[in-house]
Amino acid sequence: MPRAPVDTPLQTPELIALKVTLYGDLVVLAAGERLDPGLSWQARSGRVELGERLLRLAVGDAPLAPDLAFGRMLARRVLVAVAAGSPGEAIRVGPGPEELAALMAATPALEDRGLLGERSLAAAWREVARAVDDELRRSGVSLVELLRRHGIDPELGRICMHLVERDDPQRPFAFLATLARSRGADGRVQHQPLGDALLGLASDPAGRQRLLAPVARAAARDPTLGALLDSHELFHAVAWTAREAHAFLRVVPALAGAGIDARVPTWWQAEDMQPQVRVQIGSREPALGLSALLDFQLRYFIGDDELTAEEWREMMQGEAGLHRLRGRWVELEPERHAEALRHWQGAEAAAAKGALGFAEGMRLLAGLPRDSLAEATPVRWTVARPGPWLASLLAALQSPSGNAEADPGPALHGVLRPYQRDGVAWLWLLTRLGLGGCLADDMGLGKTVQVIALLLLMQQRGVAGPHLIVLPASLLGNWRAELERFAPGLRVHVAHRGAGEVDSPPDFTRIDVMLTTYGTLLRQEWLQAQAWGLVALDEAQAIKNPQAKQTRAVKALRSRHRLVLTGTPVENALVDLWSLFDFSSPGLLGGLTDFKKFIKRLGNDRGGMEPLRTLVRPYILRRLKTDRRVIADLPDKTELQVYCGLTRVQAALYAKAVESLAREVAATDGIRRRGIILAYLTRFKQICNHPSQLSRDGKYRTSDSAKFLRLQELCAPIAEAGEKLLVFTQFREICDPLVELLTGCFGRPGLVLHGGTAVSKRGEIVADFQRDAGPSGPPGPPFMVLSLRAGGTGLNLTAAAHVVHFDRWWNPAVENQATDRAYRIGQHKNVLVHKFVCRGTLEERIDAMLHNKQHVADGILEDDGERRLTELATDELMRVVALDLRAALSED
Repeated sequence: MPRAPVDTPLQTPELIALKVTLYGDLVVLAAGERLDPGLSWQARSGRVELGERLLRLAVGDAPLAPDLAFGRMLARRVLVAVAAGSPGEAIRVGPGPEELAALMAATPALEDRGLLGERSLAAAWREVARAVDDELRRSGVSLVELLRRHGIDPELGRICMHLVERDDPQRPFAFLATLARSRGADGRVQHQPLGDALLGLASDPAGRQRLLAPVARAAARDPTLGALLDSHELFHAVAWTAREAHAFLRVVPALAGAGIDARVPTWWQAEDMQPQVRVQIGSREPALGLSALLDFQLRYFIGDDELTAEEWREMMQGEAGLHRLRGRWVELEPERHAEALRHWQGAEAAAAKGALGFAEGMRLLAGLPRDSLAEATPVRWTVARPGPWLASLLAALQSPSGNAEADPGPALHGVLRPYQRDGVAWLWLLTRLGLGGCLADDMGLGKTVQVIALLLLMQQRGVAGPHLIVLPASLLGNWRAELERFAPGLRVHVAHRGAGEVDSPPDFTRIDVMLTTYGTLLRQEWLQAQAWGLVALDEAQAIKNPQAKQTRAVKALRSRHRLVLTGTPVENALVDLWSLFDFSSPGLLGGLTDFKKFIKRLGNDRGGMEPLRTLVRPYILRRLKTDRRVIADLPDKTELQVYCGLTRVQAALYAKAVESLAREVAATDGIRRRGIILAYLTRFKQICNHPSQLSRDGKYRTSDSAKFLRLQELCAPIAEAGEKLLVFTQFREICDPLVELLTGCFGRPGLVLHGGTAVSKRGEIVADFQRDAGPSGPPGPPFMVLSLRAGGTGLNLTAAAHVVHFDRWWNPAVENQATDRAYRIGQHKNVLVHKFVCRGTLEERIDAMLHNKQHVADGILEDDGERRLTELATDELMRVVALDLRAALSED
């Protein structure tokens, strides 16, 4: 497999977020998956450093996945070096060139990703040595004793097994086991034949047993090594046949896992070690567009030497094992090669019949079946690459660049930023190709104006309409205003009760673009009956639930082109992504049942989710505000945890609620139990906000709530600086008490926006808040309180420099959407985000869950926290909701 010499920064957050590159599954270690139980990852709560994790991995002999076995091997190599010197020397000097070369050769092959470079491996080496140094200080034991605890015996040395080639066609390999135990004058390790080392311990049975312990561990794992030990060939040099050498090479990972250094020919790790089937898809543009077939070429290679189909068939008739072919050693596995070949020959036959379209080609390039994702695909020994035409097309889709062909000209009343011009070019390319897509730009980067530019291009190039934009009701005013501002030449109609009669269809000959809401679409059958040119979904996460009536209504729409807009293509789980693509690119990800089986299988594979990423990458365009290459003039965003205690009134109510929950869940089960837990989770949140929210007495005394007191403290410097504030809460009933509190803090009234605010009034509220001071009057109100559902998407509130999440929504994506009301294009001030958390309560534990969830948001996110909590065992649930009275009252 190819290994790119790419260095990845040795930072734990990056490791967890990447979840792909080698750090072996050092990344899997960081994410806390597939761990040896002895590592106690959960108990360590993710705070263990990389070197210490690898040091823990070095202990024990349980078989591990190849990636983790590499982590163990790396750690044990460091320990051997420490045994010959000291931790300080290993930290200061790091691995030598030979050691680095050996480590590089041993890294597990992960296709299409940058693997560790030498610099990163050296950094990982030093981290392990530093962990040894730290453990020496903590434990107080000697270095010899510490190394023995980790399976390294500095007094006896380390067993090495060597396999080398020899000039004998009958027995072309030689094997010798040695003991590496000292360094010569030149600093190189001195090796002694293992048999001689055992003779030297003839009078020391315990020493002999200690010396052979790694071999015994390896032999217990693999019968090949057990036979080697039983035959006594381990104790002297022997000549081997190719079959014997191949059997040894196959168990090298087991040797590394047992602490034995295996030194084998470099070609064993080479990517051309095995014959390859090379596939090229899409060498030339289909004559009839992307709905027609893609051309397909199947070729056979050993290294760079191409074989004919007949030569390949003859070679596959040989027995499995090592074979000397065309001057090199090649590993043959005829049955598995034949399985892979049958897969590709099936694709070749489909291409010949005209059944290989663009979607099927993308699946094959991703290493997936062309028809059912639920089936496993034999992709070893094969390389699928796009041909010249398809490679050029994919490059344009994955790295779009604005061009004159995608410029709407003066019809667009505004100037697009460079990345927005690139986005319009990408959208127009999808339209020309007849492909659906997902514009997943970060919130605030201007997805709306890019779609408006696309609508103008479609009008200019004769793409028949009318076109439909489906969106949340809160965004109707924004879309209408943006269309009037940027594209006054487009005839726009709004289908919503707030804009007039919607029970009968309008005159479509007088409409270029129709705006409607998800709710209206569900109620008006004539929207389903119309044939649309483009259907675009804004805040498309609204269709993330495949079973919802709203989702089914959207997917029933008839259109030639489909587009989804969302800053959160994966909000909770990969099923969200499937639902979006089931609308925009039907069939690409198969049916829902097959897709679930597919992602479950990927989750168990070493390569992780890379096949899925490869498959969907051409259809998704995502740019982030934090990427300075995208937008260099956006100020910084800083997120702060604002920890509050509980007042004594709150603590008493919380403790009473915990006792009550324990009694009730002990007496119920099933659906009723889950309902009780959900009700109590809401009750805990209400208590943390304010006791009056639970009691509904309407008093809302500031002194009764630690959060009210902290918000009051926070607002004093904000008001003094003349800055504006947004406060988000998930509870509509607390909006007015918060407005009353903040009015006192700022000395002026503010604004409120929640689900009860009329859609027609929301635009006025936003404009009022955004108003600057001028000759005509004072600036707009200093604060706005918003319910998270009503105000979390679509609004432009860049006048605010501060955002407060008063209570927490248990989904990072939803919170980030709300924050992005202020942190978006047009913001010229640094944005401070204050996330309130009550110490010693459920909120503090959920905050930790949110941090963990954020790290994997680009991979797989589990269901929301509330649903997971209802499924916990009672003792686990009570640990989550329990009151830590000391922490809660520490700030009382």
